[in-house]
Amino acid sequence: MDVPGLLDDPEAPRAPVDLPVVDAHVHLFPDRLFEALWGWFDRHAWPIRYRLRSEQVIEFLATRGVERVVGLHYAHKPGIAADLNRYVLDLARRFPQVIPTATVFPGERGARDLLRRAFGEGARGVKIHCHVQKIAPDDPRLDEVFEEAAAAGVPVVMHAGREPASDAYGVDTRALCSVDAVDRVLARHPGLTLVVPHLGADEFDEYEALLDRHPRLFLDTTMAIAGYLPGGPDLGVLARRADRLLYGSDFPDLPYAWSRELGVVAAAGLTPAAARALLGGTARRLFLPP
Repeated sequence: MDVPGLLDDPEAPRAPVDLPVVDAHVHLFPDRLFEALWGWFDRHAWPIRYRLRSEQVIEFLATRGVERVVGLHYAHKPGIAADLNRYVLDLARRFPQVIPTATVFPGERGARDLLRRAFGEGARGVKIHCHVQKIAPDDPRLDEVFEEAAAAGVPVVMHAGREPASDAYGVDTRALCSVDAVDRVLARHPGLTLVVPHLGADEFDEYEALLDRHPRLFLDTTMAIAGYLPGGPDLGVLARRADRLLYGSDFPDLPYAWSRELGVVAAAGLTPAAARALLGGTARRLFLPP
C-alpha cells in the first residue's frame, strides 16, 4: 500500500499539542517477533519507517513528549501468550511510563488462568487481533476473555474492524469482522469495556452510531485520521465524540511520521476539555486503577 507524498513527511521533534499525551496503541514485542512483523509488513502491507526495539520505542516517544503508552501485543498461535505477557510486564516494571496489557490466543488451554495471572501481576487490559488470530469478534471462544476482563475491571482492545485487510492473513477479514458482531458482543457482555482501534475501519459511521447503544464502547484513532488508509472517517467525529475516543498511533509500525495524527488532532479545533479527554484523559480512566 503506497500513497504518494505521505511516506516522507517531516516529523515533529515533540508532540504538537500542549497537553499530556497518552498513546493508547503502541506495540511492544520481543526482538524476534518485531523482526518477523517487519518482514510481514514489507511483503504484505506498508514499509515500516521506525524499526525500533521495544526499549527504543519507549524512549523515542518519551523524549518527544508522550507521557504514557499502552503497551499492546498479541499471540498469533497457542502457547506463546504467557511469555509475551511476562515480557511486557517486565518492560512496565523497568519503564513506569508503560501501561502493560495481556494477550491470549482465544480458545487455548488455560486461557482464564493465564489472564488472571497477568491481571494479578499488573496487566491493565487485553489485546485481541481478530485478523491475526482468525477469529470473529462474537466467536464463543472469546467469551471467557470478555468475562475475565470485565471481572478484573480492565478493557479489551480488539481489532474488530474489517480494515486494514490483507489476503496474507489467510482469512476474509470483511466476512469475519463487522460492527454487527461487535454489537452482539456488547449486548451479551454488558459489563465489558471494549476499545475498537482504527475508529472501526472501514465501518466508521456504523461504529460511531454504536457508541449511542453501548456506553462501555470506545474507539481509538490509530491510523484512521492520518489520511493514509483508503477512505477515512469524517474528522468531525473528533469533536462530536471526543469523550469516547482515545488517541493511538500504532507506533512503531508506521509508514509515515509518528506525529502525523497528533497534528490532525491539534488542528481539529477541539475545546480544551475535548482535547484533554481524547489525548489522554479517557485512556487514563480506562487503563489505570483509581
